[in-house]
Amino acid sequence: MFVLTVDQVDSRGTGDRVAALLPTLADRWGSRILLGPDRTAGDEFQLVVGPADAALGIVLQLTRTERWSVGLGVGQVSDPLPATTREAAGGAFVAARTAVDRAKRAPHRFALEPDREAAAEEAGDVEALADLLLEVRARRSAEGWAVADRLGGETTQVAVAHELGITPQAVSLRARAAGVRLESRALPALVRALERLDGPPA
Repeated sequence: MFVLTVDQVDSRGTGDRVAALLPTLADRWGSRILLGPDRTAGDEFQLVVGPADAALGIVLQLTRTERWSVGLGVGQVSDPLPATTREAAGGAFVAARTAVDRAKRAPHRFALEPDREAAAEEAGDVEALADLLLEVRARRSAEGWAVADRLGGETTQVAVAHELGITPQAVSLRARAAGVRLESRALPALVRALERLDGPPA
């Protein structure tokens, strides 16, 4: 299971952003969030997520804004789940706490920790790959994001070009510069890696 412990960056300078974010996360991810999101202390909150793709999606959503330090803990969560994350326990919570402390010093404010020492090397590999993807996204321009946010599913470059008022060729160039295809290939691989990390010990 996946636990995210998230801490706001520079809350004294920017004001509290947690209250506005929590319902947004709950609405967007729905039942894929198993517990929370709950404010745990000050400008920090936690949530428990079941599917690996949702955990990764939330990480990408939060790190994109550069307003949050995100720690992702992977492992055991005590069952049955209580009413709030403040009442919950398990190794994944301890791992997420360690991860968010490291995330505050990381280039893209993200860190990953497993609850099993035997999985530390594999977790380090997954974190390194996630950092590469976060670096690609951090270098993306506003124009690149405009294309990246619209491409996907059945949306074509022609449709995106029409919406943005540019040529399909310009869409293609922006997509390439933004690493859109690279991200679309990397995401499933990262999800599979997280699923393996969350699997039972070998």
